[in-house]
Amino acid sequence: MTEHLRIGKNTIAFDVTGEGPLVVLAHGIGDSRHSYRFLVPGLVAAGYRVANVDIRGCGESSLGWDGYSRTDIAGDLVAVVRHLGGPAVIIGQSISGGAATIAAATAPDVISGVIELAPFTRAQPVDLGGLIRVKRFRTGYTRMAQVIVRGRLTDWKKYLDVAYPTKPADWNSELARIEATLSEPGRMKALQDMCKSKPTDAGTQLAHVTCPVLIVEGSLDPDWADPRAEGAKIIADLPAGLGELAVIDGAGHYPHAQTPDQVLALALPFLAKAAGRA
Repeated sequence: MTEHLRIGKNTIAFDVTGEGPLVVLAHGIGDSRHSYRFLVPGLVAAGYRVANVDIRGCGESSLGWDGYSRTDIAGDLVAVVRHLGGPAVIIGQSISGGAATIAAATAPDVISGVIELAPFTRAQPVDLGGLIRVKRFRTGYTRMAQVIVRGRLTDWKKYLDVAYPTKPADWNSELARIEATLSEPGRMKALQDMCKSKPTDAGTQLAHVTCPVLIVEGSLDPDWADPRAEGAKIIADLPAGLGELAVIDGAGHYPHAQTPDQVLALALPFLAKAAGRA
């Protein structure tokens, strides 16, 4: 059952399943909470209460927000945690990975751990060498640039094609869902605004995080020439001993939808420690 949390004049949509320590899921740009459809059952079966969130401007959450930065999204996620009763571990993908970092740094009383899937958490200098060397990265970079400039659904679908080097079994129906949502007036504009927001706000908060952090990268993620190196840089900017890195071979930018069993296998031991169940 979908719930709606009012934040100012807008609302955040989410659903809650299961019982136990709270885990909050937050997806990436142009997506919805449905992207976690394969992960939620395993988390619930393991004894967690799972709040699956449509971040602002996406899914069933409202449009017309004043901003779409990682700091803005972090504030929404903390509001959900406080509404439901924390503490919680946040699992955030892409832009929401950076938002999870900010949430952990600014609300340590209610955030007990963070799992970041293919996160944009650091400022991204132009990697000219990577663009020359790595075709996958060059293709993803070009297609994302077209999305930012033109805001066309066809360009977003081309980006998704490379971001999912292998497709889930239900990809046709999932792509139809994404198309339908992004065809709603204002949804693509929200996607573009998120694309244009810089991750500097998240990067500057890494040093202030006090809870454990797990970074999960896909080896074929087209958003970086070397996803492992990007993950290692995030770990290096955290306080010593807080971060760990895992790379899933063959996964792209959406490991939770492409390789959910592997993500769950990584997440459960981390969650047990962060939630004090280990």
